[in-house]
Amino acid sequence: MTPFSARCRPRFPLLLTGWLLLLTTACGDGRTPLVMYSPHGRDLLTLVETTFEEANPEIDVRWLDMGSQEVYDRVRTEAANPQCDVWFGGPATILSRGAADGLLEAYRPPWADAIPPASQHPDDLYFALYRTPPILVYNEKTVAPEDAPKDWDDLLDPRWQGKILVRDPLASGTMRTIFGMILARSVAETGSTEQGFDWLRRLDAQTKEYVHSPALLHQKIVRQEGQVTLWELTDILFQRLRGASLGYTFPSSGSPVIDDSIGLVKGAKHPEEARRFIDWIGSHQAQSLAAEEAFRLPARLDMAEDELPAWAREALAQLVTAEVDWQLLESQGAEWMNTWDRTVRGQGKPEGADRP
Repeated sequence: MTPFSARCRPRFPLLLTGWLLLLTTACGDGRTPLVMYSPHGRDLLTLVETTFEEANPEIDVRWLDMGSQEVYDRVRTEAANPQCDVWFGGPATILSRGAADGLLEAYRPPWADAIPPASQHPDDLYFALYRTPPILVYNEKTVAPEDAPKDWDDLLDPRWQGKILVRDPLASGTMRTIFGMILARSVAETGSTEQGFDWLRRLDAQTKEYVHSPALLHQKIVRQEGQVTLWELTDILFQRLRGASLGYTFPSSGSPVIDDSIGLVKGAKHPEEARRFIDWIGSHQAQSLAAEEAFRLPARLDMAEDELPAWAREALAQLVTAEVDWQLLESQGAEWMNTWDRTVRGQGKPEGADRP
């Protein structure tokens, strides 16, 4: 089965009336549907769907793949009549907003004690599953490794003007996290966000395009429509596995490592099945599977070295974790992004020019 069973798939746009009913209504085979909204992409979602269904043949896993912000928006919109059972993935900062809005149900899975206290909600509303580091990415055919950006500030070098592509941050939890790190760092250093917004204006001046989806972002970089971008490690490793000419570096000053989290949706139509899935997805078996087959760094602290593939051990050896005021991001992130959209997007000017 793909995002949801082909025999149930609607042939009209996502937002039309009746689409969600098709998603959550049984297809007649007697199985109980389990609906997940997730930004994790087809590779991981298909992997966990197939593996979980093999162990639980009475459950029909159905998923929708969308941006982290879009998951939050949809769960919030459906709060009066939830259509989703499991909120599977997204930065903890976004799930924290969902928790504050009353969109999540408390549930403490058996693996919770293996997760750092800072990576779980104090009332058991969500828990980190994976650690996702943002990185700097470049086209290996046009940029030599020694010339590639090594840190965030390198993106402001004039040589990259008009050569940077950026995933639209309004729909992307990854980009919101990177921009939030820049602004939180500004607050820590100067007491205000002014310096951070100035940095983002300078990046805007370097940016050729804000790209709607990760898939399009990868395609455009590979087609040399841009040379450099900012994204996250997992997607880039998948693209390299498929032969894409994408190189990457871990920022030397540190990456704002995302606690990619999971939670039970409040009012879920299938809570028993949802809890069973949450129990399984955080187990040693599922964490090892996700690391081996889908390039996910486990959030569990008790994973033995031999439970991790070589790429994960190498990534952990190179990764520098940036210090980030996550509480500040949670409280101010939405307002910061609205300000960025109004006052920064498309308004940056090249280095040396008068800024707005």
